[in-house]
Amino acid sequence: MAMKALVTGFDAFGGDKVNPSSAAIGRLKRRISGLVIHTAVLPTSYARSAITLRGAIHEARPDIVLCVGQAGGRRELSLERVAINIQDARIRDNDGKQPIDRPVVRGGPAAYFTSLPIKACVAELRRAGLPAAVSNSAGTFVCNHVFYALMDMAGRHGLAFRGGFLHIPYLPEQAARLGDQPSMSLDDIVRAIEIVLAVSAARSEDLHTAEGRIS
Repeated sequence: MAMKALVTGFDAFGGDKVNPSSAAIGRLKRRISGLVIHTAVLPTSYARSAITLRGAIHEARPDIVLCVGQAGGRRELSLERVAINIQDARIRDNDGKQPIDRPVVRGGPAAYFTSLPIKACVAELRRAGLPAAVSNSAGTFVCNHVFYALMDMAGRHGLAFRGGFLHIPYLPEQAARLGDQPSMSLDDIVRAIEIVLAVSAARSEDLHTAEGRIS
């Protein structure tokens, strides 16, 4: 059976009319490097985002989950290494909520690490001419909330997928409106997501092959 990937983005927030993450996933091919691609748009909401994510995972039954979100002000594609168990919002979410110093999951671990091959992904992105780096902070807004919830589903609830989070810059039209902000074209963002998925799929297949040899 073909491997499956779920790729999520977010709806617009903070007064914007567009979110590059949902715009990008809407342009993904249905198959990438042998992966069957499923997509879902998550609400920029602390209360509703993880519920929507869990429903999408239940429906798709993916081998890989890549969540994508906007990080305005960043100049490069950021593959996140770690999600932390904290909600600490600088602005209100789309439900008007602004939690401060609250856990994502009560009683959960302080942090989770991604299970995607982020350094290999960064290397391939750079080879493709795209600015990229490993990031050690996914922030404390809804992006981190979703990243933590994702890895908690895999870590404590036994859902069998490899997961991670990609932060992307503004689109040029957002940067033009805001002024003096870095941006990246939608075409390049879509290409970056496809590269991350292809590298993650290849590394997963390599791991399965190695596990088969050991067993």
